[in-house]
Amino acid sequence: MIIKLEQDSAVKKGELIIKYSEMDKETIRAIAHLELINTKIKCSNDTGEVFVRVSDIFYFESVDKSTFIYCEKEVYETELRLYKIVEDFALAGFVQISKSCVLNIKTLDSISPLYNSRMEATLTNGEKVRITRNYLKGIKEALEGI
Repeated sequence: MIIKLEQDSAVKKGELIIKYSEMDKETIRAIAHLELINTKIKCSNDTGEVFVRVSDIFYFESVDKSTFIYCEKEVYETELRLYKIVEDFALAGFVQISKSCVLNIKTLDSISPLYNSRMEATLTNGEKVRITRNYLKGIKEALEGI
């Protein structure tokens, strides 16, 4: 994929044009990433209702029928369910790593092995989350897609 950037001071609002001969996985992934920039999720915290950009989310976690959004330093609650998150944001780099957790692969810093074929993911903010063996295949595929 070739990326060309042009500056034009006459342009009032930026425009992105994607030219392709065939809609392949790389093109679909690029479009999903670009659409993700403007996507926001309605959620809440102690101060009330807020909107969080999907690209700022490190991971989602479901605990006792509640879904929480973890960003670099903040935690929010949302009404979204994990199955819907996986459906909507898989192309944008979100992958399920356990029964209760969906990770933004772009926030992954490193992975280290644990006992019982489990893995531990360290995120760019230093936080650690567990990857269960049932979801190892999915995270390997996500990493290959980067």
